[in-house]
Amino acid sequence: MRDVLRHRGPDEEGIFTSGRLGLGHRRLSIVDLKTGQQPMFSDDGTLAVVYNGEVYNHLELRPELEQRGYAFRTTSDTETILRAYEAYGPAAVERLRGMFAFAIWDSRKEELFIARDRLGVKPLYYAQGADGSFYFGSEIKALLAVNAVRPELEMRALTDYLANHAPSGELTLFAGVKRLLPGHTLTVKDNKISTRQYWDVSFERNTDDHRTDADWVRDWSELFRESVRLRLMSDVPLGMFLSGGIDSSAIAAVMSELVDSPIKTFSVAFAEREANELRYARLVAERFATDHHEVVVTPEQFFEVLPELVWHEDEPLAHPSSVALYFVSKLAAKHVKVVLTGEGSDESLAGYPRYMRTLANLRLGKLYNELMPGMARSLLAKGVEALPLRSKIRHKLRKSFLTVEPTIDSMYFDNFAVFPRTMQDSLLTPATRERLNGSADPYAEMSRLFDSVENGSLLDRMLYADTKTYLHELLMKQDQMSMAASIESRVPFLDHKLIEFTAAMPTRMKLRGRTTKYVLRKAMEGTLPDEILSRGKMGFPVPVGKWFRGEFRSVVDEYILSERSLGRGIFEPAVVKNIVYRHMMGENHDERLWALVNLEIWQRNMLEGETRWQG
Repeated sequence: MRDVLRHRGPDEEGIFTSGRLGLGHRRLSIVDLKTGQQPMFSDDGTLAVVYNGEVYNHLELRPELEQRGYAFRTTSDTETILRAYEAYGPAAVERLRGMFAFAIWDSRKEELFIARDRLGVKPLYYAQGADGSFYFGSEIKALLAVNAVRPELEMRALTDYLANHAPSGELTLFAGVKRLLPGHTLTVKDNKISTRQYWDVSFERNTDDHRTDADWVRDWSELFRESVRLRLMSDVPLGMFLSGGIDSSAIAAVMSELVDSPIKTFSVAFAEREANELRYARLVAERFATDHHEVVVTPEQFFEVLPELVWHEDEPLAHPSSVALYFVSKLAAKHVKVVLTGEGSDESLAGYPRYMRTLANLRLGKLYNELMPGMARSLLAKGVEALPLRSKIRHKLRKSFLTVEPTIDSMYFDNFAVFPRTMQDSLLTPATRERLNGSADPYAEMSRLFDSVENGSLLDRMLYADTKTYLHELLMKQDQMSMAASIESRVPFLDHKLIEFTAAMPTRMKLRGRTTKYVLRKAMEGTLPDEILSRGKMGFPVPVGKWFRGEFRSVVDEYILSERSLGRGIFEPAVVKNIVYRHMMGENHDERLWALVNLEIWQRNMLEGETRWQG
């Protein structure tokens, strides 16, 4: 079980067994290199902890614990977690500031306590056998290695994957394997599992708060600077991923102020012009005199490594950018052991263009339906469909109020789904729909989360749902692709105190007119180059659609159109073939083809054991 996760911790290993209990650990040594070995035990040996992550405030917690009589043997944050649990029990997790997934065995109670950080930066999966046996690990492959579950497709997660890039809730694509949700703890006692949510983000605002825009910018900037400072905690070399977007550029700006030597920055791109941001990254690197490194990935390298990366991520790669992230992680691993990244700002600061588009389309769509006769609306919709398949205008108008009903279900969930609900109705075979057994709504979890925000604006609700779902998948990508290269990634934008402050800010500080991430842009005025401040979001595009039409059409033929793929009985062959045909004719279906390709690779490698890699 430990060996298959060697990539996550190549430096050291440890194991503890007691009766039916076993705790295994692989260590990537970052803090307290000499005395931070795990499992770690309490003085009386009744508590044992295994842990992945970083607790950035662990030194701040020690004085209070020392006053309560706890003596520290190490400088490791692992020991701080252990002592905090001794002092406060399960409530200790609420005092921790950082990214973590840890498990503590209490032999006195014969109880296992597991906790995951508030935003889900660090992963944790678990499974329970019919005999009550319980297994957990940082990656699903560890559970498979000990036969905790049989590798089978979880049909209840399929429609969610097809629509939203990845399952949205606690289910995974593996039947019997669940993820512990962010901000939750789990307890196992007497073969019974219980979970508790200890944290959630709130959008409730203080109506008596009369801060000006300048006040909000100042206070947010202070918290952001503190978050970056905390994530510089390391006893090993440290750097950052620099894309040239405003998020990573802002981190570079703050880091350069906080460290004495030039920071090491790493960038990745593809040769295609539309997928290359290197000139922006170089602009920032020059501004802050960083020690800059770059890698350019060829399409041949991209597709060659794809099956191995599906294995590393455990589930199908939700985003092609995972591949680029892996290559830049491999580059960084030659120089550092820890990197800071810009992940997480879009979901807290309304950075995606879809937020602005959704709000505008909902507003205009309501007026359009009120003022425009039904016959005219029908004719205009038909006119949009008649536009050439390759037309970019057609693509945009098909997602606008001219053709889409002005409801959140249609404008947001459907509009930005990979396979919308209506398309899935024709894509899935009758046999598949029967196996779904009433769990076919791909937006069930998204809708539940959206509706759970009381007294929140439409923007608040979209941000909350995305934070709980879309962001979670991005963080899994971030963790598993960096860990595949044996380096640790840290995310300053997802410090929970910064997130709490950001959520409670007025929406105008996030999205103002057509300006996204308003507070961040104002905070960086005069610090970042104007060219960076005024950039729209590029989102690390990968030209897979172009590659699928060209010399890598063979990938589509093998993983989508082959007899083996079509013969699984999950999808209607005619519908699949039509999607491929329309893409080859110029209509953009790159996300759909990517989802189908990766699902097939995943089934072959993870369910059928076609290829195995060493951890």
